[in-house]
Amino acid sequence: MDLKKEAMNHLKNVVIPFWEALKDDEYGGFYGYMDYDLKLDKKAEKGCILNSRELWFFSQAYRILGDKELRECADHAYLFLKNNFYDREHGGVVWSLTYDGKYADTTKHTYCQAFAIYGLAAYYEITKDPEVLKLALDLYHTIEDKCRDEGGYLEAFNIDFSPVSNEKLSENGVEATRTMNTLLHVYEGYAELLRVSGSEEIKKNIREIIDIFTEKMFNPERHRLEVFFDHDYNSLIDLISYGHDIESAWLLEWGAEVLGDKDYIEKTRKMTSVLTKNIYDTAFDGHSLPQECERGVVNTDRVWWVQAEAVNGFLNGYEKENNEEYLKAAGAEFNYIMAYMIDSRKGSEWFWLLDKDNKPYETKPIVEPWKCPYHNGRMLFRILEDKNL
Repeated sequence: MDLKKEAMNHLKNVVIPFWEALKDDEYGGFYGYMDYDLKLDKKAEKGCILNSRELWFFSQAYRILGDKELRECADHAYLFLKNNFYDREHGGVVWSLTYDGKYADTTKHTYCQAFAIYGLAAYYEITKDPEVLKLALDLYHTIEDKCRDEGGYLEAFNIDFSPVSNEKLSENGVEATRTMNTLLHVYEGYAELLRVSGSEEIKKNIREIIDIFTEKMFNPERHRLEVFFDHDYNSLIDLISYGHDIESAWLLEWGAEVLGDKDYIEKTRKMTSVLTKNIYDTAFDGHSLPQECERGVVNTDRVWWVQAEAVNGFLNGYEKENNEEYLKAAGAEFNYIMAYMIDSRKGSEWFWLLDKDNKPYETKPIVEPWKCPYHNGRMLFRILEDKNL
């Protein structure tokens, strides 16, 4: 199988057309919900996570393919982020809007600020518009000034940045003061902003985040990253998130390479090589990854984004170690996605969730605030730009 050919075909004929069709030309942004039966709810709330990821996706797609329609979608996402999600009074971006662009959930979550930076950085790369860079740097300073303490990064806030509980990024029956997931995407946003801007002030933050991952979140005895923490980085639950570990394994390395600090590249690699090997040895079944393992019990469901990040992570492992087994794993995972995760119905894209027998859950939508072309789009871009394939 020609991975690059298959990836390009899927990008051009499935993923891009699907998300282009969700552009809301009346109220701005992208429609926020499509149920399993492919019924589009044009009056559903529009989430900042989805819109920021759309901005990132269409900016990257335009950078790679150069089609003017992709640039128009990126422009569309940017204007909605700038004019509607961004709070000019208090700073930062809100969690969600009504379908017609008014405030709905005004939570200011660090996760949302990070993804807005990620999208804006990609958009700045294709526009070189100083207004875009200014907004991205403003959000960076918002995180540094309002979303952290001396120990690292915090999670959820009211519209005026007074702290609130963190239900939005807590799961599995715990409420976390700090999460590995949010920190990973702050890092991702910062690294992307550093990559396109060269801003020196971000480098110290990237080093600090790598230190937190390697010294406070990584569990060397269990070869995994812990997931949910209290204020002092005590783990709150016995949980391994297979998707986050394999995603972190390549994403943390990528950010260290953007940083360009040999000591931190080496420090990161020592951890990420362990994460990749552990996922390959203990979770990968030859074709796909289960969701997670909580207190020793594996959730055997297959989540869309976990499969996409498995391809990214195993390709990274192959590139760094020249391990052919990782390359085979990436190819097998890609085949699994094409065979089972793709919804072949006209007007659809990827299923959200499959059971262990590869049957889709009909309770899970095709589009909602978290389900967008970020993980799968990034997998396709990574394959297309991988010089080792």
